[in-house]
Amino acid sequence: MLSTPVSDVPRRGRRRALAAAGLVAALALTATACGGSAEGTGGADAGAGGDASKPAGAGGDGGAEVPAGLADRLEEHGIDVDAWAGGGWKDWDKDKWLREAGDFVNPVIEGLWNPDRMKSAEEADKTVTTKDATAGQGVSDPEPAPVEAEAERKPYHEHAAPVGKLFFDSPEGSMVCSGTVVKDVNHPGESNLVWTAGHCVHAGGGGGWYRNIAFVPSYNDLGRSEAELSGATTTELAPYGTWWADWASTSNQWIQGGSGTGGDGAAYDYAVLRVRPEQGGKSLEETVGAALDVDFSAPSASDAGSMGAWGYPAAAPYNGLEMFKCLDRPGRLSLSPSLPTMYRIGCTMTGGSSGGGWFRVVDGETRLVSNTSIGPLDNTWLAGPRLGPEAEAMYRTMSKAHGGG
Repeated sequence: MLSTPVSDVPRRGRRRALAAAGLVAALALTATACGGSAEGTGGADAGAGGDASKPAGAGGDGGAEVPAGLADRLEEHGIDVDAWAGGGWKDWDKDKWLREAGDFVNPVIEGLWNPDRMKSAEEADKTVTTKDATAGQGVSDPEPAPVEAEAERKPYHEHAAPVGKLFFDSPEGSMVCSGTVVKDVNHPGESNLVWTAGHCVHAGGGGGWYRNIAFVPSYNDLGRSEAELSGATTTELAPYGTWWADWASTSNQWIQGGSGTGGDGAAYDYAVLRVRPEQGGKSLEETVGAALDVDFSAPSASDAGSMGAWGYPAAAPYNGLEMFKCLDRPGRLSLSPSLPTMYRIGCTMTGGSSGGGWFRVVDGETRLVSNTSIGPLDNTWLAGPRLGPEAEAMYRTMSKAHGGG
């Protein structure tokens, strides 16, 4: 059992200052020691979930909390809320698997993500073969030297407060990714937005939206070992609560062309979620005390400077219980001459780090500039998309139409 009660966590004001200062300092100092494309086409549509109203409906004892207005959407898709909460969500019949951008539904099933279920969830891995990685020879830069992932300092809320772990269910079982709390341009100081990878919310071409998607900021805040977590409560693993996605958006390119090795959607493998607490409270940004701006300038790899990737790697030799980071100068990776180049850095993080934010310092401020998308079978590097106009359009549509409290 963990011995630190939630009441011992520092006050929000202190968390905000420490989180911002700690993350910026880590990047600015470490990145200095590390030293120092083509544009895509197409648009991105916001996904749909429910009205932004306060939750209403059944809850507790495994029941689903349904935001006002969501019941009609569920009915439109032939989903009975009680049956869904009782296990109906496990029906992955291809004809019933919601796929289109506007089809996303994710009613809360209170208590579903208990400690055992969280710890048993497996990594959502996207690997590429050597052949895939060299498809864009002449555009891709040489493969980077591996950078050994470094464990983040603990407690996480003092050093990387915007970072957390994402849980979801897929036809293959319970899965994990990573995510980052980002600012909401239309709701300053009260963001409920989380940035992650498209493949952490949608299966891509031939698949549909994943289910029971929930974000846990500062998961296992003290970085306790598996033995120390034996018998841990949900509150001990999720000190700032479990936040369910009630809206989601990813790129049309990922929905149509994403695959198990990234595919044609890899360069557009990003997503943004609007989340709500499993139990009511303030906004996500107010709760964790921090959120990051998203940098949509899509600088070239040569102009981007040093970047850091954060996440919760879950495949061996990691176990998903600790937060790690890698810092390196990015190079270019091209999977096809017809696709935009991606950023690539040396990093030994494995599956489970997918969706985790890539950060850089711009004018003294830490900003999210990409997210982990794909890596090779030998886990020596990571690649993430450049966030340009398509990503910004997706984000702004989400913020304007579905953001806020």
